[in-house]
Amino acid sequence: MTSDPTASTPDPRGSAPPPRDAGTRSLGRVTIATLIAAASGYLVLLLAARHLGAVGYGVFAVFWAAYGLVTGAQNGQLQETTRAVRAAADAPSRSHPVLVNAGIGVGLAVLVAASSPLWGGQVFSSERGLSVVLLAVGVASFAVYAHLCGALSGMLSWSSFALLLSVDALIRLAGAVVAVAAGWGTTAFLVITVIGSVSWCVLLLVSPAARAALGVGGDVPAGRLTANTLTAMAAAAASAVLVMGFPVLINLTANLRGAPDADEARVIGALILAVTLTRAPLLVPLNSFQGVLISRFVDRRHRPFAALAAPLGVVGIIGGLGMVAAWMVGPWLLRTVFGADFDLDGLVVALLTGGATGLALLTVTGAAAIAAGAHRWYAAGWWVATIVAVAMLLLPAGVEVRTCVALILGPVAGLGVHLLGVLRRGPGPRATPV
Repeated sequence: MTSDPTASTPDPRGSAPPPRDAGTRSLGRVTIATLIAAASGYLVLLLAARHLGAVGYGVFAVFWAAYGLVTGAQNGQLQETTRAVRAAADAPSRSHPVLVNAGIGVGLAVLVAASSPLWGGQVFSSERGLSVVLLAVGVASFAVYAHLCGALSGMLSWSSFALLLSVDALIRLAGAVVAVAAGWGTTAFLVITVIGSVSWCVLLLVSPAARAALGVGGDVPAGRLTANTLTAMAAAAASAVLVMGFPVLINLTANLRGAPDADEARVIGALILAVTLTRAPLLVPLNSFQGVLISRFVDRRHRPFAALAAPLGVVGIIGGLGMVAAWMVGPWLLRTVFGADFDLDGLVVALLTGGATGLALLTVTGAAAIAAGAHRWYAAGWWVATIVAVAMLLLPAGVEVRTCVALILGPVAGLGVHLLGVLRRGPGPRATPV
């Protein structure tokens, strides 16, 4: 690995970011890093499913989802840091985002540990103590990771940003390969889930731009930045419930009807895997490109709907093609690659892909709302989507029907809220496009 050659020495006050990377070339690096992250995620899931079996995979997937639920909320740190740093590119520093983000990370870790007696037994069926400790340590580390992702995005330092994404994914994949080769069980995969978040340590050693990002300033005072970040995290928490925490919801709502029998437990395990797999092609790249999207929308805030058209169109087309492919070959792929336990109807896999497309569209409109400064509308859109989805999971129907309906209607409701928020906010001051 090499240092980012485009980085420069930071302003002594920590307010002036280094010059932006070259657009097409550097964004190409982000695309490659995103592909690495997506492929690594698929391989970790494949290794876990084949090595642990449906029951063991269910335990691992619930912890994976719980970790994703909390760190997904921390994506609000990434989002607000990107906005604050990008908006402050030509303005004096008024806060130090790294201090705000580190403080939030420590507070969140303490909250996880202190509250665990209230929920640990309901969420984690085994390795409860270790799961809580790993979760707390992981979210504290992820706070620094989120800060670096957001600051590098706001600085337009895409080379270092791409390196951070790649290292995070490859650390986790390497751990999974070692675990399978050594014959380790579910416990090892719980540890593997959180080890990628230490990638920021590696990046600080090799990238001057990353070290500069620790001192870069924000456009608003610390109190306002903290409030904005917590609002963004509240919305991102709802996003995380639908994106990473949805397997937990499937489990909880199924258990409300009584302990599932062996066949229903198999279906739930297969659904959890299918939900994860159908989302990855769209949501993994979009999560990696959130900083890119927010920077784009900030620089084009004088024409928000024109800026939205291209990303929404691309996501819609890819999602539509994905639904057709999922219907035709999805069940065969699940059985062939992961085993006979993972058997679902083609229509179910296609509808899950449609739900993933809705979530991807909601992610794009959420980035536009953040860039427009419509933090409350951003939060409202995700919470409306989450509430609608949870309500659908409680319908008196089979688990496959409930899951598909929840994943489609929830995002549709939230999408309308986001678009209304961007419309009410109106055009912002003209900025120079990237």
